[in-house]
Amino acid sequence: MRAALLGLLALAGCAGGLLLQDHPLAGRVWDVRTGAFVTAEEMLAQAARSQHVILGETHDNPEHHRLQRVALETIARDGKRRALAMEQFDSEHQSAIDAARARAADAEALADAGRFDRKGWNWALYKPLVEFAVERGWPLVAANLSRGEARLIIAEPSRSGLPPAAAAMREALERDLIEGHCGERPEARRLAGMVEAQRARDARMAGALVSQAATATVLVTGQGHARKDAGVPRYLKDDAPISIGLVEVEDAQREPRDYLTGFATQASFDYLWFTPRFARKDPCGAMKPAAAR
Repeated sequence: MRAALLGLLALAGCAGGLLLQDHPLAGRVWDVRTGAFVTAEEMLAQAARSQHVILGETHDNPEHHRLQRVALETIARDGKRRALAMEQFDSEHQSAIDAARARAADAEALADAGRFDRKGWNWALYKPLVEFAVERGWPLVAANLSRGEARLIIAEPSRSGLPPAAAAMREALERDLIEGHCGERPEARRLAGMVEAQRARDARMAGALVSQAATATVLVTGQGHARKDAGVPRYLKDDAPISIGLVEVEDAQREPRDYLTGFATQASFDYLWFTPRFARKDPCGAMKPAAAR
């Protein structure tokens, strides 16, 4: 088992377009709860004992998706049948996905049935995960709120049907959303709607996991949704998940605790799995003054 895992990890490190591959944290795993480094094998063995495992990604980083496949392969070795839940499929298409599975559909046909946004989500990165579910006979769970539902909640936050968020949780979500908008703070009413839509997504994904009843699950989602202090785990009342944050390293941040200020807190994840950065254009570059570029 250890040799096979190391082989998969070696393959994962061969992806092109990655930066800071020689960073001292790249490829290492930090147990946030104990404050110690552990091996990927130890982390995944612990995860396999949990009812729900949440893998928080940066969506466009190919290394994160390779490591997700490593995680799935390793967790599956105990023989326990799980369900693979994915943010990238909207829950309104679950019945179509189930019908396609009943027809022994392959990954491509499942993507069609689930109306996967192949361009927006970059299907090539997610196809190996869907293929894994097909190969292992795991149910594929469409976990997300649709864009249409989210837009309605942004316009009228009360549509979420959720109780008011605690101040600390609301502030954490606001910070994440403002950062996602390149530091620009949306108008107050719109920001409140965006926070509520984010909460509704988290609640929907949690509900998708719980809907699998006695079946254990693995959820593939963005880092923000994976946060234990402000994401999906907050809605898993009696089923404490293992939350793994796949984290791109920063050149100036050389110690694990450097990532627990700003990016996350001690309460955000069980493990941080550090990876090289993906070489991408700065999405906020056009918004910066010319002198700052």
